[in-house]
Amino acid sequence: MNRFATSLLVGSCVLFGGTAAVTVPPLLQMPAVAQQGSNLGPPTAPDAVNALSDRFEAISRQILPAVVSVEAVKPGKLVPGSIAKTKPVEESGSGVIVQLPNQKGYFVLTNNHVVSQAPPEQITLHLSDSRIFKAKRVWTDPESDVAVLGIDPPGQVPTALMGDSDQARVGQWVLAFGSPFGLNQTVTHGIISARERGQVSLGSTIRIKDFLQTDAAINPGSSGGPLVDMKGTVIGINTAIASHSGSNSGVAFSIPINLAKRVAKELLEKGSVARGYLGLQVTSSFEPADAFKLGLDRVQGAWVERVYDGTPAAAAGLKVNDVVLQVDGIAIRTENHLINLISTMPPGQRIRLHVWRDRNVVTLEGTVGDWAKAQTRFGP
Repeated sequence: MNRFATSLLVGSCVLFGGTAAVTVPPLLQMPAVAQQGSNLGPPTAPDAVNALSDRFEAISRQILPAVVSVEAVKPGKLVPGSIAKTKPVEESGSGVIVQLPNQKGYFVLTNNHVVSQAPPEQITLHLSDSRIFKAKRVWTDPESDVAVLGIDPPGQVPTALMGDSDQARVGQWVLAFGSPFGLNQTVTHGIISARERGQVSLGSTIRIKDFLQTDAAINPGSSGGPLVDMKGTVIGINTAIASHSGSNSGVAFSIPINLAKRVAKELLEKGSVARGYLGLQVTSSFEPADAFKLGLDRVQGAWVERVYDGTPAAAAGLKVNDVVLQVDGIAIRTENHLINLISTMPPGQRIRLHVWRDRNVVTLEGTVGDWAKAQTRFGP
């Protein structure tokens, strides 16, 4: 992202001087009448403000008991040129306790980057009532950055309900929960700023990018915490921020819960996530000038910049400078939309592609390949 460093949200906090002083400004006074020329009507009535405040409080009481802080101790890595390993790496994050369809017991949804490479016995979970316990089993999917922890907690534990992220609307209120800077049981509020964000650079392992963007305050240590709607259901798993400083700048990203649920289902049922691929490389910088040059009247679709030999893309007849407009009747919005859509398709599925080529629409047919067998060689 231009001018921003996009960071995964692991970390810890050190408070210098023993005590952190916080200055709280006085409440702003609402004007008695609407400003001249405003068409928004009179200021919000106090009872409506109180109702919203009550709703925030009720959701916080409901969700916080199901939010856990996660501490993972990962093995040290070999130092180049030395036979010695570095010290073990300690990372902290967050998670949320859920129950999954057709599965017995309790599970914690979090991020792969929080717990990856840490054995279950080195992953400690802290509940809101001060209970602590270890993970029993770990399933991870680096490509979506989703991780599932199997747990056997002492006694009953509260769970959060998972919602439908496909129904998330830009502008709706949301609450973000987690352990920023090691401050457990933190809740912040904001709105959904955008959907289907894929222009986020998070390293080579995270390939599936379809984030909800929010301006709720999210900071290092919040990774894996839930993003919750006003129904009190989890619609996202907080993952990353875009920031100059590495701290909250009002641009944060969450994995849609529908994606997390699908990944969790496959991890628990099959042990891994099956993904389709075509074997082509699409550009991440499709600009209006490029669209005009190609004869398109809008910046839409996935612009092909490379087709790998011996792949489903090559077999289907795709060429460099093609723009993939549709797959099985689904209009392709961006390059990440194409990557995410193909990845959800089972290997072997037949598909029909509508492609913009030489200022005309061309129809091609192909077969989705198996990404697990080809990921060491090819792109999306």
